[in-house]
Amino acid sequence: MSSAPNAFRSTLVAKAASLPRLPGVYTFHDAAGTALYIGKSVDIRRRVMDHLRASDEQRLVDRTDAFSCIRTAGDIGAQLLEARLIKQAKPLFNQKLRRNKRLCTIVLSGDAVRIEDVHAADPLQAYGLFPSRHAAIAALQRLADEHRLCYGRLGVESVRAGAPCFRHLLKRCSGVCNGMESTSAHDERLQAGLACYHQRAWPYPGAIGIVERSEDLKQIHVVRNWTYLGSAPTIAAARRLDTPAAGFDRDGYSVLARPLLGESVKVIGL
Repeated sequence: MSSAPNAFRSTLVAKAASLPRLPGVYTFHDAAGTALYIGKSVDIRRRVMDHLRASDEQRLVDRTDAFSCIRTAGDIGAQLLEARLIKQAKPLFNQKLRRNKRLCTIVLSGDAVRIEDVHAADPLQAYGLFPSRHAAIAALQRLADEHRLCYGRLGVESVRAGAPCFRHLLKRCSGVCNGMESTSAHDERLQAGLACYHQRAWPYPGAIGIVERSEDLKQIHVVRNWTYLGSAPTIAAARRLDTPAAGFDRDGYSVLARPLLGESVKVIGL
């Protein structure tokens, strides 16, 4: 048997051995420098070595020529950076995090209930984060059943002005559609029902910085409306990243929701 495969693997192992045993994002590159796979770990070297030993990752290893990495101060920064780089580079061996998905939110403004892209919505009037318009409508329908709300008032279906809706005839709507109930009384129940969703909309008036530290590195991860804008070493540099987000990032939300809503990270206003 030729020793070439063993020599090739030994060369990769030697290259991987120079990677840091610290948090960050790593990339497998082919001979042309193209990104084949991007991952993250709290121990970059160990995770890359795991890839090299995995029998089900032989196709990736066979095409790999080099590794690169970007240090982060911790796991949150690594997850945010990994998601961004995968969307940008679209590596062949990454099957997740490729699309920058958008979510919808329910907006209660004046005399209207609307479903909007969460990035375009006023966070003070936005309730909930939903993967689609259909999911947001389903949530409104559940609230209608629980609080005797009107589908017409919620924008779920068209109702002729002044006429009772079909749900009112079934005694499932309190009658805002035909004047038997005031809009203020109806919307008070609607707001009470939406309250459980409100905390999941962006809870800050603008961009924030999430402070993350390791022994030798400090980073401020800048986020607006659940969208990662970048990381910086100082507050002044972080404020320069406070630009409008291009769109709501569902992957950013999945990374950030628990630490932010659970108040388990240090947050500074920008």
